[in-house]
Amino acid sequence: MAYFTIFASRNHNHDLDGLIQDVFRDKFKISGSAEGTRQVEIQPKGWFNRGRVTIRVADEDSDPGYFENNIPGMMGFYQAIPFEDGDLQHRVMMQISVINTMLAIETEKELRQEDQRLFVQLAGKVDGICFLPDGTLLDRDGRAIVTPDGKSGPAEFRPRACTKKVRGEDRSTPEGLARKQRSLAYIKEKGIPLLETLPELPPLEELRVKSREEIARRAVALLIVIQYACDIAQDGDLRESREFVEEMLDKFGVKDELTAAERDLLEQAEPASRDAINITWQYEAYWALLWALGVLDELGLPVETCDCDFAINVVASCESFDEFLEKTTLRRPEEIADEADKMYRLHWACVNERIKGQPAPAGMNESIVVERRRALFWMIGYRDEAWDDISMDT
Repeated sequence: MAYFTIFASRNHNHDLDGLIQDVFRDKFKISGSAEGTRQVEIQPKGWFNRGRVTIRVADEDSDPGYFENNIPGMMGFYQAIPFEDGDLQHRVMMQISVINTMLAIETEKELRQEDQRLFVQLAGKVDGICFLPDGTLLDRDGRAIVTPDGKSGPAEFRPRACTKKVRGEDRSTPEGLARKQRSLAYIKEKGIPLLETLPELPPLEELRVKSREEIARRAVALLIVIQYACDIAQDGDLRESREFVEEMLDKFGVKDELTAAERDLLEQAEPASRDAINITWQYEAYWALLWALGVLDELGLPVETCDCDFAINVVASCESFDEFLEKTTLRRPEEIADEADKMYRLHWACVNERIKGQPAPAGMNESIVVERRRALFWMIGYRDEAWDDISMDT
């Protein structure tokens, strides 16, 4: 017996029979059903056959126990492997965490290169990853992601999570549908690619839109930390910068508003340049907070980076948090939710073009899109996610 396993994250598996037929019907006789018996028997045609192939299918709906029992073990296995690329290990673990479909393939005879080619083809059709008995992971195109000794393969691997796994079952509401249609009309008018089937955001009654004071406190705390991150990125005097930041946090009374990532940056003896750069990009998230607070008239397309001098002066010109708060007027929750929905769909457009090796459409900057989405989703309280943990699924 030889074994080859495909793991995937899928919204549904009603199409599995057709996908298996597409891959194997030219050279094999197929019996059974992935949808019915959850097992497919594939017998090679002709007198001189290569041995029967069996595909056993499981998903979280049909066999939840399999995933409860096996996914933790799989995560433990790859956690223990000494990856030479720590970021790749993080991506692999993220992929494993959202797996909800398994196709276990068994062959009566030794696995041949031609067989593996067909199995990889099936993995591509279900948008999955391939697991070999020695622990090697292959991507949907059959390229190695990682080998058992932790060496990175040639695959440019990015985890893929279905919307069902990330958000639960999609559903529609009159409010969510109307909001989605307004976003689609705007995006079509701009000539930007769109995905009609991208789900709706929940109605406002299911969200917890932040108050004017909550948003204002987040904005001031973020702006102050961004200044420190900029000094790190520019090799400034960190001792002097840290003292200034601490002074400003106390002056405006927003120290308790710092996120875990921001606190960590301030506490690092030798701050990582990458961490600092990631936070400096959050100028764009801060810009969206200012828009929600009525300081800006509009956000517009996420094309050009924000006016940093103006962004700083909005707070720097104030002697206290209360003075800054008095300058603000919170937009209606409907406006903020509409902008969040729009940014969600613009993010999909950027990711879609990036996957195809193309620049973001309409001159958009995906980094700006991501940070605006962070702020907007945080403000509407989507899934009650913390600032550092806003989901960026598309």
